[in-house]
Amino acid sequence: MNLTQAIARPAIATEASPPGADLAVEARGLVKRFGDVAAVDGIDLTVRTGEVFGVLGPNGAGKTTMLRMLTTLLPIDGGEASIFGVDVASKPHQIRQLVGVTGQYASVDENLTAAENLWLFGRLLGLRSKAAKARATELLGRFGLEDAAGRQIKTFSGGMRRRLDLAASLISQPPLIFLDEPTTGLDPRTRGQMWDTIRDLIRDGATVLLTTQYLDEADQLADRVAVIDRGHKVAEGTPNELKAGVGNSTLYVQLTDAERAAEAAGLAERILHETPALTPEAGGLSIALPDPNRAADVLIALRTAEIGISTASVRQPTLDEVFLAITGHYTDTNPDAQESR
Repeated sequence: MNLTQAIARPAIATEASPPGADLAVEARGLVKRFGDVAAVDGIDLTVRTGEVFGVLGPNGAGKTTMLRMLTTLLPIDGGEASIFGVDVASKPHQIRQLVGVTGQYASVDENLTAAENLWLFGRLLGLRSKAAKARATELLGRFGLEDAAGRQIKTFSGGMRRRLDLAASLISQPPLIFLDEPTTGLDPRTRGQMWDTIRDLIRDGATVLLTTQYLDEADQLADRVAVIDRGHKVAEGTPNELKAGVGNSTLYVQLTDAERAAEAAGLAERILHETPALTPEAGGLSIALPDPNRAADVLIALRTAEIGISTASVRQPTLDEVFLAITGHYTDTNPDAQESR
């Protein structure tokens, strides 16, 4: 069963303002266990109505597990959560009238056409046939899929599938939309198109909770971001605050002689009083800069020491630098053991 099918409800949600409208999501001490493993371990979360809140973390961090608890797809083992003031555990049917969910994989029938899929979802959500057809036509136009309305989904590209899946989650016009890694696996151009689609939702006044592995995605879309790792929330702030935590800029240096990387790191540390990170590639350094102008000091010192440089660049910190600073490891070292459960 996919996410959109699992939250299908017997009657279409109304567009009236939901109760408890100041806070869209409020969670305290959320816990979810699979056997002896705590996939989500005591997470607090507050999402204000009208904002875009990003949940940032590597595969296996617990993002999808947390989202499934908030959308009633998994029972809550510990703690409590509410959506617009409605308790998730005790009133699941009411929660399903307040949320729309788009998962990591398209939740549509590949043998049906785009129009047939949206019509079917509308009928499952309580719309009469004529109203469901009208809503399907409206959403296909909104997401630029009107020319593909009569095509089977199995002929769609990845980006088209994601847009259709997002359209399906909006049939009931929910006040809160959960987007679970909506651009994972998409090429850069298609990711940009999905970002534009999400921005349209934001301009229309939707409240969005977005899970992602990508700092640039959170940076582009989110007002605030929570960073979770191994089931714990380890940081929260605006994207700029998170990046500032590992320096305003990062100097990336690739050396011509990989064996002198440790020597170069020690030299940079003496100049900046900060410990550089050795990049996974041999002979590479990532150096957090307290001031972008200090990059020149490091490069001059390396040249004076006759340490050859093949490439050097200064840019804002990446997801890996943020995670390395906060958790002590890169994002790709976290196993994907629990995320799919």
